[in-house]
Formats: sequence, C-alpha cells, structure tokens
Amino acid sequence: MPIKACVFDAYGTLFDVAAAAREAAQEPGREAFATHWPKVANDWRLKQLQYTWLRAVTGAHTDFWQVTQEGLDWALEASGLAEPALRERLLQLYWELSAYPEVPEMLKTLKDQGFETAILSNGSPDMLAGAVDSAGIGDVLDDVLSVESVGIFKPDASVYELVTNRFGCARDAVLFVSSNGWDAAGAAGFGFTTAWVNRAGEPMDRLPWTPHHVLSDLTTIPDLARA
Repeated sequence: MPIKACVFDAYGTLFDVAAAAREAAQEPGREAFATHWPKVANDWRLKQLQYTWLRAVTGAHTDFWQVTQEGLDWALEASGLAEPALRERLLQLYWELSAYPEVPEMLKTLKDQGFETAILSNGSPDMLAGAVDSAGIGDVLDDVLSVESVGIFKPDASVYELVTNRFGCARDAVLFVSSNGWDAAGAAGFGFTTAWVNRAGEPMDRLPWTPHHVLSDLTTIPDLARA
C-alpha cells in the first residue's frame, strides 16, 4: 500500500539529545563538565530509556519529564557531578534541543510531496511543544502525538495505534522513522513500514522484528516514502 503518513520519533530522531550536554560544556565556567559531558549525555539517555521500559512493564507510568530528570540525576551522580546549578542548566537546555541539520528541509519536502507528517513520542505534550517551537518545524507537521494520551510508553501497541487512529489509515500506509532500533523494530511488529536512523552505526537489536530500512540520517526519507 502507498505511504500516506510519515511519522517520526522525536528525541534522537528529529532532535539531538546530546545537544543539551554539549552546549552546556561549551559555556564559560564549565571546564570541569567539559571533560565529562559525553559520558553524562550517554548515561542520561540510557537511563531515561530504561526508566520508560521499567515503568511500562510495571504499570508505574509517569510523564517523560519525570524520567528525564531522574535519568539526569543518575548520570550526574555517576560522574561525581551532583551540582544543582549544572542540573538546572541541563534541564533548561533539554527544552531547547537542536534539530538535526537535515530535518527542516526533509519535512518540508515531505509536505510539498503531499505526505502527512507527525511526531509520535514518549515526550509529554509541553516538552514536545517546546522542542518543536525551538526547532521552528511546527509549520511542516500535521500533528504531534504523545504517549500521555494512552498512559504508557513505547513500544506498547496502543502508542502506535495513535497514528492509525489519527490519520485513519492502514498500518502499512505509515512510514515510521526512529533512531531507536528497538522502537523501529516494535513499530514493524505493529505493522508499520519502518526506518531505523542508525547514526552511530550500532548493531541490530536482537528482537523478533527488524526495521525495513536502515539509514545513516534522514535525508533520503522523502525518496523512501515515494518508493
């Protein structure tokens, strides 16, 4: 079936989740943090995701802002950087994450070609609104869908179902794009056509499903959608 809607994960896919730590490390007076920021950024993201999975399987849902803060607290403590001012600055910057360079033009091309576009994210609505506004991409998105409307994180099937309900289309009419291999795999299991944006060249996750496409960035998404 032809693709009708192109739907994107947000954090790590459209928005660079390492940007907050990287930008903070470049600020005056943060020389000590500058030597630690790659580890903090990696630990922060890993714990953030782990906490969503644990909350999903135990039924202990909270919003993404809570797990984002808890993941950062773990990451800072692991690097011996439990400084309130640094924590506050990193959280502030997380609301202003940079989009990857190819994102605005890629989304504009999709819209010009007649595709519907959306975000489907673990992020809470206010967090996503801040990121979309900061990146200036609101005019090339038809919707921003958050797991908060179903009260469970990905990869629960009810999250992916938000897309088919919103666009009134069959599952295989959706091209779902994520930088998380497990997310792209889970969406493939749901029935979406999926693309994994594997910027870091990581191995494929050992799961029952695999993404249909593996890309190094988002540049070719319009070509993939047309094909």
